[in-house]
Amino acid sequence: MGELACDKIGAPFPTTCSSSSGGIEVKEEPQENKILSFDNDELTYDHGWKAWSQVLAAFFLFFNSCFQTYYEQHLLADESPSSIAWIGSIQSFLLLFIGAITGPLFDAGYSRSLLIVGWALYSFGIMMTSISTTFWQIMLSQAFCVGLGCGAVFVPSVAIIPQYFKRRRALANGVAATGTAMGGVIYPIMFSQLQLKIGFAWATRVLGFTACATGLIALSLLRVRFKPQEKRALVQLSAFKDPVFTLFCVSQLIGFIGLYNVVVHIQPYVIENGIMSEHLAFYLVSMLNASSIIGRIFPNFMADYIGPINIMIPMTFLSGILAISWIRIHTTAGVIALVVLYGFTAGGFTSVGPVVFMNITPDMRDFGTRLGMSFVMCSVGSLVGTPIGGAVVHGTGSYVGVAVLVGVSFVVAAGVMTMARFMSTGPKLFASA
Repeated sequence: MGELACDKIGAPFPTTCSSSSGGIEVKEEPQENKILSFDNDELTYDHGWKAWSQVLAAFFLFFNSCFQTYYEQHLLADESPSSIAWIGSIQSFLLLFIGAITGPLFDAGYSRSLLIVGWALYSFGIMMTSISTTFWQIMLSQAFCVGLGCGAVFVPSVAIIPQYFKRRRALANGVAATGTAMGGVIYPIMFSQLQLKIGFAWATRVLGFTACATGLIALSLLRVRFKPQEKRALVQLSAFKDPVFTLFCVSQLIGFIGLYNVVVHIQPYVIENGIMSEHLAFYLVSMLNASSIIGRIFPNFMADYIGPINIMIPMTFLSGILAISWIRIHTTAGVIALVVLYGFTAGGFTSVGPVVFMNITPDMRDFGTRLGMSFVMCSVGSLVGTPIGGAVVHGTGSYVGVAVLVGVSFVVAAGVMTMARFMSTGPKLFASA
């Protein structure tokens, strides 16, 4: 019998067949090839408009930011920093926490519904913020409504990448994640200039209209490539039997406790200590986000070559060292250098994490579910981190405690990541992971 070969990648149960010397060997394809494609095109990865248009869609989904400093110094001047910190904390918490629901829904094929509902909630929340005047009104509109809206689109914006990329997954993820940093540069400056001319309400509405426009672009571009063959579990508790997955989730929780404290507290710190004027201090977060653009692209580019965990460990550790150095910085040049460097390293910490979960997920049909589970862990750190920092400032009258909190959380997180790394590769020092 002559040689026989067959490859049925598009079939429900794809097999690779080969025959030699009268025998036929049937080999089952890897799990991720068993997923049916919505289109009939040959499955290609890492190049072409179809793939990079998904990155563009994810970029616009990420393209959003908030403006808490205005609340603290103007609209909610009578509220304590700790109370105001709960607005951003709850928003960030909901963005991550509802990944436990949106992840399985994405895996089940409801990505478009998530996008529509999420962007409608987000835009509605911004519009309601424009007419809010009290703490509880802003809490409902900005923290809860915007938080839920962002959470609905967050998992799809990350989970779409591995459907179109293999060798360049990390780079594609990093480019998409620059949307967050770009929004963090443009939105605060845009809002600052507009509110001087047209007031808080209309400046906020302009941001809402911008969000609607970017959301429509994303909705028109994003196309889920695979449809599910079976119902997926809401929670995959068996994932926690994997020590690498568990340790990495724990490291994310610890790191997120400190992550946003620099963003929230650096502006009040420099203003209260007379290091910068209020006008110049306003641009610190934009500077941080600008450097974060590079911090999201370069580490992800390197992650495709040496492994995402190998990149995340130094980025996380350096974020902690920079935060601790905050204690000794009392000049304008020093503060600017700090936020630029921290933006770079923290950008690596936040953007490379999902790529790690891509690599340690054995079946990509479960990626949305696993990613959502990891986001729940991150949400806990995000929820308590900045209020703890605000309470430390309020209780001690100093920002030293906040710097220590951020530094310790990142250094400990880097240590836990190192444990996960060696659990994955063994004692090999230079192994890709």
